[in-house]
Amino acid sequence: MKRNILITGASTGVGFESAILFARNNYKVYASMRNLNKGLELKKKIAAQSLDIELIELDVTKPESIRKAIQHIIDNDSKIDLLLNNAGAGFAKTTEQASEEEIRWVSDVNYHGVVFCTQAVLPFMRQQKSGQIINITSVGGLVGQPFNELYCAAKFAVEGYTEALASYVTDAFGIKLTCVEPGGIATEFMKSAVEKTTVKGQLASGEYLPVFERYFAGNQKRASESKEQVYQTGEEVANIVFDVAQNPTPPLRLRTSKWAEDFCKLKTNSDPDGTLLVKQITDSFL
Repeated sequence: MKRNILITGASTGVGFESAILFARNNYKVYASMRNLNKGLELKKKIAAQSLDIELIELDVTKPESIRKAIQHIIDNDSKIDLLLNNAGAGFAKTTEQASEEEIRWVSDVNYHGVVFCTQAVLPFMRQQKSGQIINITSVGGLVGQPFNELYCAAKFAVEGYTEALASYVTDAFGIKLTCVEPGGIATEFMKSAVEKTTVKGQLASGEYLPVFERYFAGNQKRASESKEQVYQTGEEVANIVFDVAQNPTPPLRLRTSKWAEDFCKLKTNSDPDGTLLVKQITDSFL
């Protein structure tokens, strides 16, 4: 039987490219998205290349939607081999400007969704004594950045959650975990992030405006540089995800570019892939 994979946020970007790549490499792919109407481009790829991809509805902010999707996979295949927690959304706005609704939304999409999807697959992976969970985080999960504090907090949470979970489920149940940490990705993610920085049509207001203008100008400058320096394509990151999935002993964390590696090096130099830290945690507590 083929290995299977559930991918969240598969309508665009890394999720879209990962669905195609895994299917081309003999995986049964369950490509999930909140709105199946956004799957038209993926359907075209499936038809053109005869890919073994099934589109399923899954809203990472709704636990019942997650459980329903997981049960569908189990009913079809009686197992789940790999979960790619890819769904997420950028957000750049000051804490003062963000509404209570926005603050909850950032955490729901970028952190709680990862936890609820992981919670849903763990019983099946634990019973089969194997499985892999790959979480798409960000350099923002290691290094806080201006005007991104709410987004970074959610990604920091995913990093801590993954690190803690890996300290006991890998050895006990054979479930491998990895955080894949891109820098910038030149996909719809970036467009969405920019759209969500506006407050009544303005990028910022009041005393924050001069600081935000410097921040936004820096982002634009980086965007104009070569992609090798900062921004990667969804396909480039998907290739790294696939390599992690084929690795029998995958790292706990992995930056996806030289720029990302350099950006985080003050925090990662002593233990670049997180392996030493997980061993220390396991030795200390177990």
